[in-house]
Amino acid sequence: MMNFLQHLTFWDWLAFGTLLLILEIFGAGGYLLWIGIAAACVGALSYLFPELPWAWQFFLFAILSVLTAVFWWQRQRSAKKPSEQPGLNQRGSEFIGRNFVLHEAIVGGRGKIKAGDSLWLVSGPDLPAGTPIRVVGQDGVLLRVEAEQSN
Repeated sequence: MMNFLQHLTFWDWLAFGTLLLILEIFGAGGYLLWIGIAAACVGALSYLFPELPWAWQFFLFAILSVLTAVFWWQRQRSAKKPSEQPGLNQRGSEFIGRNFVLHEAIVGGRGKIKAGDSLWLVSGPDLPAGTPIRVVGQDGVLLRVEAEQSN
């Protein structure tokens, strides 16, 4: 084993990097990508400097693995921006604060309202159909409502 480590060539590093990149394809979630790139870089460096000792090759591999992962982590964090459409993919959140009329009476804490072209399940105090209500919250697909206060 020690003999193998002392005679590492750039082909060994390139093969290791290629293996890591192939494993990344099978769904490692980006973890092996940067380690594979670091191995390929060490392979390139060992090609340019063929007398590079094996200990330095492993040291460079470790440093490059950490540097590439940190670089990507920082790039991903800086790329996160607040959405211009914060309610996107959160159906029902656009109804919070709006007034509607009960389509079906709330009995036992459950009823329905017509919002746009859809019927939505609502929860709240028992109220008869036709009562004006206000949407005050949301629990998944269930809208929480209360009777609208008349002035």
